[in-house]
Amino acid sequence: MLKKNKKNNDPNSLHNAVKSIRNQVQVPKYSLPEEQMEPSQAYSIIHNELMLDGNARLNMATFVTTWMEPEAEKLMAETFDKNMIDKDEYPQTAEIEERCINIVSKLFHAPENGNAVGSSAIGSSEAVMLAGMAFKKKWKERREKAGLSTDKPNLVLGTNVQVVWEKFCRYWDVEPKYIPMKKGKYVITADEVINTVDENTIGVVAILGTTFTGEFEPIEEIHDAMVENNSKTGWETPLHVDAASGGFVAPFIHPGLKWDFRLPLVKSINVSGHKYGLVYPGIGWVVWRDESDLPSDLVFHVNYLGGDMPTFTLNFSRPGNQVIGQYYNFIRLGKQGYRQIMKDLQFIAMKISEAVEKLGYFELLSDGSTIPVFAFSVKEGLNFSVYDISSKLRERGWLVPAYTMPADTEDVAVLRIVVREGFNSDMATMLISDIQKAAEHFIARGDREMKTSGSSFSH
Repeated sequence: MLKKNKKNNDPNSLHNAVKSIRNQVQVPKYSLPEEQMEPSQAYSIIHNELMLDGNARLNMATFVTTWMEPEAEKLMAETFDKNMIDKDEYPQTAEIEERCINIVSKLFHAPENGNAVGSSAIGSSEAVMLAGMAFKKKWKERREKAGLSTDKPNLVLGTNVQVVWEKFCRYWDVEPKYIPMKKGKYVITADEVINTVDENTIGVVAILGTTFTGEFEPIEEIHDAMVENNSKTGWETPLHVDAASGGFVAPFIHPGLKWDFRLPLVKSINVSGHKYGLVYPGIGWVVWRDESDLPSDLVFHVNYLGGDMPTFTLNFSRPGNQVIGQYYNFIRLGKQGYRQIMKDLQFIAMKISEAVEKLGYFELLSDGSTIPVFAFSVKEGLNFSVYDISSKLRERGWLVPAYTMPADTEDVAVLRIVVREGFNSDMATMLISDIQKAAEHFIARGDREMKTSGSSFSH
């Protein structure tokens, strides 16, 4: 027999709770309050307001890490106050950053007889900007040396790229030469790349794990076609791999796939530590095949707080705790740990995609076999859309995004599911069940409407 919890039925406890609510300070939302308040009051106000946010663990939209081990969180809390840029004041944090750069470059098969260089960044967004700047500068140097015009630099990329590449082109006056997508084909191909590049192309961007479907672009095929094209034309068009999503996945579950520095024209790679690097936001990495691929005049040597500090970043002040979190994962998990996690996530993603397809209402655009991400659409003729499913799942707490595909394929609307660390098989079973219930809800509603109207409806 269950006993009642006396504390919850204590009239004094209830009185104190009501009194606490009545004594809450009314805080202006968009201006500073006139007076200060107790720390506990400020905490309570903000804590309660944040309860209106969605549950991060049920957010199937984001690639960003939503769970880390308590020991990692403790280390990160201990290093919030260390400014990453103050390398003389925090030399060990700087040393750990350098270790991480070496680990990432070796993971991506940087030549052993070379001198790979890199930098940490706020995320892949900053890393992309840095890689693009290096491409433009190197292209300009080559053109000036040959006595050629530098007026019209362009970058070749697919319309499936993340918006940060569009930002780079706009901010740094580079023409984006977009390769369009087609229905049923949501990656760029080698032939399309060769038909698009010209003498003013500063580089080509290929994606290892697209945002829209999680697919890998055929990087080795693109690379080989570029090698042949450069040989014919005399150009030196380089290749950058946007491995924001796949860079910490492919080395562990697709080790034979050639996409990285094993391909000589791959001069730079970006990867997000806060995605499948398993670190809270925001940490990213950019590495160059060799120091010669990073123009020296882009690296600043700053006399700051008593020491010479080489730096190539867009942000000057940021906490060192994300770098510490990344290093924790590297030494804690090692290759074995990352491999096991990625295999587990891949298994769960593929099981969910298989179950979704078997429901009979949806068509897969990808299945989660590349990175643990897949996209699916609603079959034609049904009385509901991906937006209906997304909205219905939100009632259960799931955040599953619905969106249209890139330019020229906007008529295709999909749902996408990202499986991350902290998402287990039990949660997958619940998600599958809720997707099925959501679809059956709309099917049943359509049947009721048909009976009421007396009309026929086929699906």
